[in-house]
Amino acid sequence: MTTVTVLALVITVVLRLFVAEAFYVPSESMYDTLTTNDRILAEKVSYLHRDVDRGDIVVFKDPANWLNEEQTTPGPLRRVGEFVGILPRSGEGHLVKRVIGLPGDRVFCCDRSGRILVNKIPLDEQEYLLKDAKPSLQPFDVVVPPGHLWVMGDNRAESADSRAHMGGPGGGFVPIENVVGRACCVIWPSDRMTMLRPPETFKKPGLKK
Repeated sequence: MTTVTVLALVITVVLRLFVAEAFYVPSESMYDTLTTNDRILAEKVSYLHRDVDRGDIVVFKDPANWLNEEQTTPGPLRRVGEFVGILPRSGEGHLVKRVIGLPGDRVFCCDRSGRILVNKIPLDEQEYLLKDAKPSLQPFDVVVPPGHLWVMGDNRAESADSRAHMGGPGGGFVPIENVVGRACCVIWPSDRMTMLRPPETFKKPGLKK
């Protein structure tokens, strides 16, 4: 292995660890914002100068055995490719969801119009939920503890997110320290390439930081 090759691999690993990392989307829980086997880029730079915000789509490490289903274990060559950053991570041990509540937020479902409230402010989620989909069929009323997030998938009927784990370890909340990065774009397949931006509803007064 030449010096140039070694240097290139070192730079690639550093970029993966500190700048951005590619992931496969492992399920339909974020459909149709994201769909199974989309390749997304989780960038890490923005969280060096700002906190996680409501509306962000984040990739995070499994906080409390949420992924209790069997997953395919990558082979040794695949693991090497993922580690150095030349192949996207398979999603093993990681999830991708949208941040709905930040530390200290009260997140409530639902008001008389069927909307989720964050600190008594209703969310208009039509921008990213499936047409005619309910924000949640499961009622909840939680206050997000310090250092944690309340997350939900865009495909609410098929997402085992914070709601599904309220009775388990951690109460369904995700430690902020588990966040790997912000999903900023879909990079493959080519016909789905797009930037992922926070929806307008999270820019309402009282929600936008």
